[in-house]
Amino acid sequence: MASKRIVLKFGSGILTRKDAPEPDPVQLRKLVEAVALLKQAGHAVVVVSSGAVASGLKPMEFKQRPSDMITLQALAAVGQTHLMHAYESLLRDHGLHVAQLLVTHEDFENADRAPRVKAVLDRLIEFSQVVPVINENDSVAVEELRYGDNDKLSSRVARFWNADVLILLTSAPGLLRDMKKPEEGPIPVVTNVDDVIHHAEQEKSTLGTGGMISKLRAVQDAVHGGVECIIASGRHAEQIPSLINGEGICTRFPAATSSKFQV
Repeated sequence: MASKRIVLKFGSGILTRKDAPEPDPVQLRKLVEAVALLKQAGHAVVVVSSGAVASGLKPMEFKQRPSDMITLQALAAVGQTHLMHAYESLLRDHGLHVAQLLVTHEDFENADRAPRVKAVLDRLIEFSQVVPVINENDSVAVEELRYGDNDKLSSRVARFWNADVLILLTSAPGLLRDMKKPEEGPIPVVTNVDDVIHHAEQEKSTLGTGGMISKLRAVQDAVHGGVECIIASGRHAEQIPSLINGEGICTRFPAATSSKFQV
Protein backbone atom coordinates (compact mmCIF):
# COMPACT_ATOMS: atom_id res chain seq x y z
CA MET A 1 0.00 0.00 0.00
CA ALA A 2 1.24 3.48 -0.87
CA SER A 3 2.44 5.71 1.94
CA LYS A 4 -0.18 8.13 3.21
CA ARG A 5 -0.14 11.35 5.15
CA ILE A 6 -2.26 10.67 8.22
CA VAL A 7 -3.47 13.05 10.91
CA LEU A 8 -4.70 11.40 14.11
CA LYS A 9 -6.71 13.50 16.53
CA PHE A 10 -6.69 12.36 20.17
CA GLY A 11 -9.32 14.13 22.26
CA SER A 12 -9.35 14.50 26.03
CA GLY A 13 -12.18 11.98 26.27
CA ILE A 14 -9.99 9.12 25.05
CA LEU A 15 -6.80 10.23 26.80
CA THR A 16 -8.25 10.37 30.30
CA ARG A 17 -9.56 7.72 32.66
CA LYS A 18 -13.27 7.02 32.62
CA ASP A 19 -13.46 7.19 36.43
CA ALA A 20 -11.24 10.20 37.13
CA PRO A 21 -10.17 13.47 35.43
CA GLU A 22 -6.58 12.39 34.87
CA PRO A 23 -4.57 10.79 32.03
CA ASP A 24 -5.09 7.10 31.34
CA PRO A 25 -1.59 5.59 30.87
CA VAL A 26 -2.93 2.30 29.49
CA GLN A 27 -5.01 4.08 26.89
CA LEU A 28 -2.14 6.36 25.87
CA ARG A 29 0.13 3.34 25.45
CA LYS A 30 -2.37 1.70 23.09
CA LEU A 31 -2.65 4.86 21.01
CA VAL A 32 1.12 5.20 20.76
CA GLU A 33 1.41 1.55 19.73
CA ALA A 34 -1.02 2.26 16.88
CA VAL A 35 1.08 5.24 15.80
CA ALA A 36 4.18 3.04 15.81
CA LEU A 37 2.45 0.45 13.60
CA LEU A 38 1.47 3.14 11.10
CA LYS A 39 5.05 4.40 11.03
CA GLN A 40 6.35 0.86 10.53
CA ALA A 41 3.99 0.53 7.55
CA GLY A 42 5.69 3.54 5.97
CA HIS A 43 3.04 6.18 6.59
CA ALA A 44 3.74 9.76 7.65
CA VAL A 45 1.87 10.47 10.89
CA VAL A 46 1.01 13.69 12.69
CA VAL A 47 -0.86 13.61 16.00
CA VAL A 48 -3.12 16.44 17.14
CA SER A 49 -3.42 15.84 20.86
CA SER A 50 -5.56 17.34 23.57
CA GLY A 51 -4.96 16.44 27.20
CA ALA A 52 -2.77 19.26 28.52
CA VAL A 53 -5.33 20.52 31.02
CA ALA A 54 -6.14 17.00 32.23
CA SER A 55 -2.42 16.30 32.64
CA GLY A 56 -2.06 19.39 34.83
CA LEU A 57 -4.86 18.64 37.29
CA LYS A 58 -3.06 16.13 39.49
CA PRO A 59 0.29 17.99 39.71
CA MET A 60 -1.62 21.16 40.65
CA GLU A 61 -3.77 19.21 43.15
CA PHE A 62 -7.11 19.86 41.45
CA LYS A 63 -9.84 17.27 42.00
CA GLN A 64 -11.84 18.38 38.97
CA ARG A 65 -11.54 20.59 35.91
CA PRO A 66 -12.13 24.28 36.81
CA SER A 67 -14.28 26.58 34.70
CA ASP A 68 -12.38 29.88 34.65
CA MET A 69 -10.20 30.41 31.60
CA ILE A 70 -7.06 31.74 33.32
CA THR A 71 -6.83 28.68 35.58
CA LEU A 72 -7.38 26.39 32.61
CA GLN A 73 -4.52 28.10 30.79
CA ALA A 74 -2.28 27.73 33.84
CA LEU A 75 -3.13 24.05 34.11
CA ALA A 76 -2.36 23.60 30.42
CA ALA A 77 1.06 25.20 30.90
CA VAL A 78 1.90 22.68 33.62
CA GLY A 79 0.17 19.72 32.02
CA GLN A 80 1.73 20.13 28.58
CA THR A 81 5.17 19.18 29.90
CA HIS A 82 3.77 16.07 31.59
CA LEU A 83 1.88 15.11 28.43
CA MET A 84 4.95 15.43 26.20
CA HIS A 85 7.06 13.47 28.69
CA ALA A 86 4.50 10.65 28.51
CA TYR A 87 4.54 10.66 24.70
CA GLU A 88 8.35 10.68 24.59
CA SER A 89 8.63 7.82 27.08
CA LEU A 90 6.16 5.63 25.20
CA LEU A 91 7.43 6.46 21.71
CA ARG A 92 10.99 5.70 22.78
CA ASP A 93 9.94 2.08 23.34
CA HIS A 94 9.36 1.89 19.58
CA GLY A 95 12.53 3.72 18.59
CA LEU A 96 10.59 6.94 17.99
CA HIS A 97 10.73 10.48 19.38
CA VAL A 98 8.15 13.19 19.91
CA ALA A 99 8.39 16.65 18.35
CA GLN A 100 6.17 19.18 20.12
CA LEU A 101 4.47 21.92 18.11
CA LEU A 102 2.30 24.39 19.98
CA VAL A 103 0.27 26.53 17.60
CA THR A 104 -2.63 28.95 17.41
CA HIS A 105 -5.10 29.35 14.56
CA GLU A 106 -3.33 32.58 13.66
CA ASP A 107 -0.24 30.54 12.78
CA PHE A 108 -2.14 29.11 9.81
CA GLU A 109 -3.48 32.47 8.68
CA ASN A 110 -0.56 34.84 9.10
CA ALA A 111 1.36 35.33 5.84
CA ASP A 112 4.71 35.24 7.62
CA ARG A 113 4.07 32.45 10.13
CA ALA A 114 2.19 29.94 7.97
CA PRO A 115 5.05 29.10 5.55
CA ARG A 116 7.44 28.73 8.50
CA VAL A 117 5.13 26.37 10.35
CA LYS A 118 4.63 24.25 7.25
CA ALA A 119 8.36 24.19 6.51
CA VAL A 120 9.14 22.94 10.01
CA LEU A 121 6.40 20.31 9.85
CA ASP A 122 7.56 19.08 6.46
CA ARG A 123 11.15 18.93 7.70
CA LEU A 124 10.16 16.93 10.76
CA ILE A 125 8.32 14.41 8.60
CA GLU A 126 11.54 13.75 6.72
CA PHE A 127 12.90 12.14 9.88
CA SER A 128 11.29 8.69 10.05
CA GLN A 129 11.96 8.38 13.79
CA VAL A 130 10.03 11.56 14.68
CA VAL A 131 6.31 11.91 15.41
CA PRO A 132 5.08 15.53 15.48
CA VAL A 133 2.50 16.07 18.22
CA ILE A 134 0.50 19.28 17.80
CA ASN A 135 -1.62 21.03 20.38
CA GLU A 136 -3.09 24.48 20.66
CA ASN A 137 -0.86 26.82 22.63
CA ASP A 138 -3.47 27.00 25.38
CA SER A 139 -1.41 29.32 27.56
CA VAL A 140 -1.86 32.15 25.04
CA ALA A 141 -4.85 31.05 22.94
CA VAL A 142 -8.26 29.96 24.13
CA GLU A 143 -10.29 28.99 21.05
CA GLU A 144 -9.90 25.22 21.49
CA LEU A 145 -10.32 25.45 25.26
CA ARG A 146 -13.71 27.03 24.62
CA TYR A 147 -14.80 25.11 21.54
CA GLY A 148 -14.22 21.72 20.04
CA ASP A 149 -11.42 20.06 22.04
CA ASN A 150 -8.94 20.47 19.14
CA ASP A 151 -11.43 19.22 16.54
CA LYS A 152 -11.19 22.41 14.52
CA LEU A 153 -7.42 22.49 14.94
CA SER A 154 -7.11 18.95 13.57
CA SER A 155 -9.01 19.87 10.41
CA ARG A 156 -6.83 22.94 9.93
CA VAL A 157 -3.69 20.84 10.32
CA ALA A 158 -4.96 18.18 7.92
CA ARG A 159 -5.72 20.75 5.21
CA PHE A 160 -2.58 22.78 5.90
CA TRP A 161 -0.37 19.68 5.65
CA ASN A 162 -2.22 18.30 2.60
CA ALA A 163 -3.03 15.12 4.49
CA ASP A 164 -4.63 12.14 2.78
CA VAL A 165 -6.79 11.23 5.76
CA LEU A 166 -7.87 12.71 9.09
CA ILE A 167 -8.96 10.24 11.79
CA LEU A 168 -10.96 11.77 14.63
CA LEU A 169 -10.88 9.38 17.56
CA THR A 170 -13.69 9.73 20.07
CA SER A 171 -15.65 7.71 22.63
CA ALA A 172 -18.23 6.73 19.99
CA PRO A 173 -17.63 4.12 17.26
CA GLY A 174 -18.60 6.67 14.61
CA LEU A 175 -21.69 8.64 13.69
CA LEU A 176 -24.41 6.38 15.10
CA ARG A 177 -27.46 5.48 13.04
CA ASP A 178 -29.61 6.08 16.11
CA MET A 179 -28.34 7.39 19.47
CA LYS A 180 -31.27 5.66 21.15
CA LYS A 181 -30.18 2.33 19.64
CA PRO A 182 -26.37 2.28 19.82
CA GLU A 183 -26.41 -1.45 19.13
CA GLU A 184 -27.26 -0.62 15.52
CA GLY A 185 -23.76 0.79 15.16
CA PRO A 186 -22.39 3.67 13.11
CA ILE A 187 -23.27 4.78 9.59
CA PRO A 188 -20.47 3.23 7.46
CA VAL A 189 -20.18 6.02 4.87
CA VAL A 190 -21.50 9.58 4.69
CA THR A 191 -21.13 11.09 1.23
CA ASN A 192 -22.73 14.45 2.02
CA VAL A 193 -21.55 15.79 5.36
CA ASP A 194 -23.47 19.04 4.82
CA ASP A 195 -26.78 17.21 5.16
CA VAL A 196 -25.61 15.34 8.25
CA ILE A 197 -24.28 18.40 10.06
CA HIS A 198 -27.47 20.31 9.32
CA HIS A 199 -29.44 17.51 10.98
CA ALA A 200 -27.01 17.44 13.91
CA GLU A 201 -27.30 21.17 14.52
CA GLN A 202 -31.08 20.98 14.37
CA GLU A 203 -31.26 17.92 16.62
CA LYS A 204 -28.57 18.48 19.25
CA SER A 205 -30.37 16.30 21.77
CA THR A 206 -30.13 13.37 19.37
CA LEU A 207 -26.36 13.61 19.21
CA GLY A 208 -25.72 14.33 22.87
CA THR A 209 -23.85 17.30 24.26
CA GLY A 210 -22.48 18.71 21.03
CA GLY A 211 -19.22 16.75 20.95
CA MET A 212 -20.21 14.99 17.74
CA ILE A 213 -21.36 18.27 16.23
CA SER A 214 -17.89 19.71 16.80
CA LYS A 215 -16.37 16.71 15.03
CA LEU A 216 -18.78 16.95 12.12
CA ARG A 217 -17.89 20.62 11.67
CA ALA A 218 -14.23 19.62 11.56
CA VAL A 219 -15.05 16.91 9.03
CA GLN A 220 -17.02 19.40 6.95
CA ASP A 221 -13.99 21.70 6.79
CA ALA A 222 -11.57 18.88 5.99
CA VAL A 223 -13.54 17.07 3.28
CA HIS A 224 -14.21 20.34 1.50
CA GLY A 225 -10.45 20.80 1.53
CA GLY A 226 -9.79 17.46 -0.13
CA VAL A 227 -9.10 15.33 2.95
CA GLU A 228 -10.85 12.01 3.60
CA CYS A 229 -12.13 11.78 7.19
CA ILE A 230 -12.89 8.95 9.58
CA ILE A 231 -14.66 9.08 12.93
CA ALA A 232 -13.94 6.03 15.08
CA SER A 233 -13.59 4.90 18.66
CA GLY A 234 -10.32 5.80 20.31
CA ARG A 235 -11.06 3.18 22.96
CA HIS A 236 -10.30 0.56 20.31
CA ALA A 237 -6.91 1.88 19.26
CA GLU A 238 -5.88 -1.55 18.00
CA GLN A 239 -8.05 -1.07 14.90
CA ILE A 240 -6.41 2.18 13.78
CA PRO A 241 -4.07 0.49 11.26
CA SER A 242 -7.08 -1.39 9.85
CA LEU A 243 -8.94 1.88 9.35
CA ILE A 244 -6.26 2.99 6.91
CA ASN A 245 -6.78 -0.24 4.97
CA GLY A 246 -10.51 0.39 4.55
CA GLU A 247 -11.55 -1.91 7.38
CA GLY A 248 -12.69 -1.48 10.99
CA ILE A 249 -15.80 -0.06 12.65
CA CYS A 250 -16.18 3.64 11.87
CA THR A 251 -17.90 6.29 9.77
CA ARG A 252 -16.05 7.35 6.63
CA PHE A 253 -16.41 10.71 4.91
CA PRO A 254 -14.89 10.73 1.39
CA ALA A 255 -13.11 13.89 0.32
CA ALA A 256 -15.56 16.19 -1.46
CA THR A 257 -13.03 17.89 -3.72
CA SER A 258 -9.39 17.74 -4.71
CA SER A 259 -8.72 21.27 -3.51
CA LYS A 260 -5.80 21.73 -1.15
CA PHE A 261 -4.70 24.29 1.39
CA GLN A 262 -2.47 26.94 -0.15
CA VAL A 263 0.33 28.55 1.85
